[in-house]
Order: sequence, then C-alpha cells, then structure tokens
Amino acid sequence: MKKLLLAGAFLLSFSTSALAQEQMTPYNEMPAGTYSLDKTHASLVWKVSHAGLSNYTARFTDFDANLTFDPNNVENSTLVATINPTSIETDYPNPEKTDFNKELSQGEQWLNAQNFPEITFESTAITKTSENTGTMTGNLTFLGVTKPVTLDVVFNGAMAEQPFSKLPTLGFSATGSIKRSEWGLNTYVPAIGDRVDIAIEAELAKKS
Repeated sequence: MKKLLLAGAFLLSFSTSALAQEQMTPYNEMPAGTYSLDKTHASLVWKVSHAGLSNYTARFTDFDANLTFDPNNVENSTLVATINPTSIETDYPNPEKTDFNKELSQGEQWLNAQNFPEITFESTAITKTSENTGTMTGNLTFLGVTKPVTLDVVFNGAMAEQPFSKLPTLGFSATGSIKRSEWGLNTYVPAIGDRVDIAIEAELAKKS
C-alpha cells in the first residue's frame, strides 16, 4: 500500500508539472502593466556566517513588491520592494525566555526598526544575460543609508492565466549578497559575518 501511495504521489507530481509546462506563456506575450507580489508564493531568506562554524539562516515574513513590466523590452521594467524589519523570523528556541526576533528587529545595534521602520529596494537597471537570466541593480535603503545592490535573477516562467488565481503571473528567483557594515550594521563583525547572502522566490500577479 505504501508503495502504491508513493507511486500515486509521484505520478500526480509529474502530471501537475507537465501541465504547468504546457500552460507556460512566452514572456513577450504577457500583458504589460503592474504586477504585484503574490505573498502566498514568495519567500525572502538570508544567511550570515556564525563564527565560521555555520550559516545562521532566517527570513522576513512581511514584504511586498510591485513590478512595472514591459514585455517588449524587459530591460525597461522596474521594481519597487518594501520589507517590514519587525517580521524577522529566526526560529530561535524558547521564545518565552528570549524574544530573539524582537531583539534583532528592534535593537538599536541591529535593525533598529523603531527608528527605521522600513527597508526598501528600488531598481535602477535590468540587464538580460540570457533568455531567462539577468541582473537587477537597485538602491537598497535601510538604517538611513542608501547603496546600490545587484541581484542575479532567473526568470522561471510566465502564465497568461495562472491555474489557481486565474491571473497573468510571472515567476522569478533571485540571489545576491551585501556587506552589512556598508549600511552601518557592524555589530559583532567579524565573529558574525559581514557578508549577508539573500535568496528570493517570487510570483507576481497582474493587477486588474
């Protein structure tokens, strides 16, 4: 019975994946306009070296993005994103003893959200490097400092009608890194790494 269930799950996964591929739409056939983040299919994860022993990994759970999409020339597209720094989720154990999420987000030596309640990113340039890859450069602002950041972006695909929402939807993955000290966040460097690696998964649906 267990083998039958596993086989059924595999076939269902395969058929769903095949169906999704059949429904993909070339990006230049997608409608132009503003696409907003589908928060049910998005993640923003970051990691930083902890004493050289491991990469401490956490995420933000409250963020948003709007993409102004030009299918005729994707390099003319623009993105604006915002992050709520109080939405840090670390999975730190025993939160009843130590609220580590609050300490990181609101501590003056960390993200200091009481004085800087929003992190923002505004794209300034998009460059295609292949049919489905590119770079996005933009201004990242937090702790009152604005500096350029470049992300490596993979265009995963597009659907003129996503099967669940029924909306035109674009899908992307992005990775990048920053040196946090450049924004004034130098607490415990180098014991806690200066480099922060970022990984983003996002689906964006066209506004009606």
